[in-house]
Amino acid sequence: MKTEQTVYTEAKGWVKMSDNGLENFAGLVFLFGNKDMLKEQRHIDVVKKSYPKAQIVGCSTSGEIFQEEVFNNSIVCTAIWFEKTEVGIAEERIYSMGDSFSVGEKLAEKLVRKDLIHIMILSEGLNINGSELTKGLNHRLGDKIPVTGGLAGDQANFAETVIVHNQAGEKNLVLAIGFYGTHLQIGYGSMGGWDSFGVDREVTRSEGNILYELDGQPALELYKKYLGSHAADLPASALLFPLSLRLKDSETSLVRTVLAVDETQGSMVFAGDLPQGEFVRLMKANFDRLIDGANGAAEMSKTSLMDSDPDLAILISCVGRKLVLKQRVEEELESIREVIGSNARITGFYSYGEICPIKPFEQHCELHNQTMTITIFKEV
Repeated sequence: MKTEQTVYTEAKGWVKMSDNGLENFAGLVFLFGNKDMLKEQRHIDVVKKSYPKAQIVGCSTSGEIFQEEVFNNSIVCTAIWFEKTEVGIAEERIYSMGDSFSVGEKLAEKLVRKDLIHIMILSEGLNINGSELTKGLNHRLGDKIPVTGGLAGDQANFAETVIVHNQAGEKNLVLAIGFYGTHLQIGYGSMGGWDSFGVDREVTRSEGNILYELDGQPALELYKKYLGSHAADLPASALLFPLSLRLKDSETSLVRTVLAVDETQGSMVFAGDLPQGEFVRLMKANFDRLIDGANGAAEMSKTSLMDSDPDLAILISCVGRKLVLKQRVEEELESIREVIGSNARITGFYSYGEICPIKPFEQHCELHNQTMTITIFKEV
């Protein structure tokens, strides 16, 4: 397995940052970049010309990750040559959030083979219920194949996200990348670092990922009281104040982030489900714990590699973490580098949601918000 990276910015154009001579060998290219740039076919054409044998996949972001740096208006291109591993790609269009479960099932169905070892998802970031998407994947895969990935971003604008599959970025697409064979080791880990506080509040009225009432009160009204002056900046300000969802019969909690609000109905749309009868708590950021969370995710991801260093790490971190950490955002990348070693190529993006099993070696994936989720690869 070999990798190389190129970065595009308006100021410098395309600049090759590492070169392994993969022009005629790379079979897979990841593009993570600014939404408007990815919608321009000319940028995709440059990548096609550079890697004529490669499948090109990618998404718009809320920030691009290159090594230990974070960019906001660029395209980070990572080309990969697998010596012994086969890659397959499935695509589905999603027309409404209600299709999320079936889209997950269909994607898994297209990729299932006896030698399938892992699936990575790159999804539309707004017109999707990430929880239902993962449920559909799990249902068809029988919790036997691990799935990682994330939802595309659009900075903190929540206007439009796009997915790239061999052509200029489009809305309402979901991609699944399948990896096949016995020579690829893949590790994964996901961790947050947010602090919950206050009392548990019961979800007394919800429909899927739409929350109407907490403790019998209009959810949006209650949430605005909590946000105070930040309420005027909804939905973007909600990234700083997520909810912790406690799972029944489990010590584990999932974090849920607001994607949109409906002032007329007093409701809030989340990236994932908030089931009626469950309990949530308010959350706030802790700078040091966020960075410790990134470190912990890296440690989790390495457990399956028997402490050997990976060749590639794909990092998907929530835009909310980036907004909180601000100028300290690269500290979480530096923390990860310390764990995974100096040889691994790092790419990734800031997202509207992350997909990963809760624990190492588990094969039942969940939608997360406000986490750093890491997938590492090593071909042997």
